Amino acid sequence: MPSHSGLMTVIDRAVRKAGPRLRRDFNEVQQLQVSKKGPADFVSMADKRAEQTLFEELSYARPDWGFLMEERGEVAGDPAKPRFIVDPLDGTSNFLHGIPHFAISIAVEEPLPSGKREITAAMVYQPLTDESFWAEKGRGAWLTDQRLRVSARRDLSDALIATGIPYMGHGDFVQWNRVFGAVAPQVAGIRRFGSAALDLAWVAAGRFDGYWESDLSVWDVAAGILLVKEAGGFVTDFRGGDRAIERNEFLAANDTLHSKLHKLVAGALR
Repeated sequence: MPSHSGLMTVIDRAVRKAGPRLRRDFNEVQQLQVSKKGPADFVSMADKRAEQTLFEELSYARPDWGFLMEERGEVAGDPAKPRFIVDPLDGTSNFLHGIPHFAISIAVEEPLPSGKREITAAMVYQPLTDESFWAEKGRGAWLTDQRLRVSARRDLSDALIATGIPYMGHGDFVQWNRVFGAVAPQVAGIRRFGSAALDLAWVAAGRFDGYWESDLSVWDVAAGILLVKEAGGFVTDFRGGDRAIERNEFLAANDTLHSKLHKLVAGALR
């Protein structure tokens, strides 16, 4: 069984403190009268409460570190120290509609001498299933104490691919339709489950064989990117480059499937 570093112990403690309240809130939101305002306001408060719990736990353990958070935004810390990238509730729409598929996502981003920043630790925690996907750079990716590896499938015809679908005010419908039209006829199936953090964690775990999506926030994907890489996979932009976050394009799979998907996606976007 792998041992948690001190940092991963801090992150694990934080998500396990926020998780039970999210479980209670999820059970409660299902009982609310379905109205335009009531459940949405309740879920917004659940999101903020979870973020506050995570912020308190993480900042207590690492008081000089900065934060980038979905609700609170950027909280400055010592620029020479790492910062936490936090999504307290990835899959908010699922949560709002009583769909049991959402997660807490936390990544650690360290400054490099070059001035760039690098994700070096990550956890995606699913409170309802108590599944903890975690990774540290150079130490592999894990589901609790089980080592994770990306899928070994090599043929697109056997591959199950995850994605996100544009919706009101979010995403590029034209681009997505082109990519879908190129990928869908070649693969065994495409799934849209509504949590980018879990999509990437499931690629790391070999449940999905690949993934593509764009128009995301960094807190949606920061932890998942490291999980996939430490599980032996690749995450690039749609052009196959290393600017996924800068371009806000994410293509993930094992080496063989990534190459095949990249050709389809790049060809569709020419």
